[in-house]
Amino acid sequence: MNPSHLDVAAFAKAQVRLEGDTPLVQFERLAADCAGELAGHVTWAAQGAMEPQSGGQDEVWLHVEAHAHVPLTCQRCLSPVSVPLEIAQDFRFVADEETAIAEDEESEEDVLVMTDAFDLMELIEDELLMSLPLVPMHQACLSDQAPISKEEEAILSQEKPNPFAVLAALKTRKS
Repeated sequence: MNPSHLDVAAFAKAQVRLEGDTPLVQFERLAADCAGELAGHVTWAAQGAMEPQSGGQDEVWLHVEAHAHVPLTCQRCLSPVSVPLEIAQDFRFVADEETAIAEDEESEEDVLVMTDAFDLMELIEDELLMSLPLVPMHQACLSDQAPISKEEEAILSQEKPNPFAVLAALKTRKS
């Protein structure tokens, strides 16, 4: 089965499990957010299933897991930091967009529209992009004793005038 053109209904009916280890560079949108060398891989798995629905047809489900370490830029020290990304998400498929919108708000799983050629790799990339941290940082940079850059050190070491001393000087000039 080709994960880029997956027949989700047939995949779920067969209750097939697909697994793979895809180079990070093949996820173009995710790679665009990365810094440095993209030598890593995204390890992923997808399991199809049919779940009985009360009073109707069985529902098509897809469980997706993926993990990777992506190189990002630490927002504190601006050097590269390897950030682990982990996803484990269930998806339920429905017939049309209106049903997906109506049911997505009330359900714990994500609700997607059934299509003829579903792109599993695009879904995995979407989920990985959503799991990126807003502000990537090294663990050491998160602490109060974090090393600071030379520019920050220079700014902090500058003598700042006491604001009350400035006010006192203004007051004595007027008298």
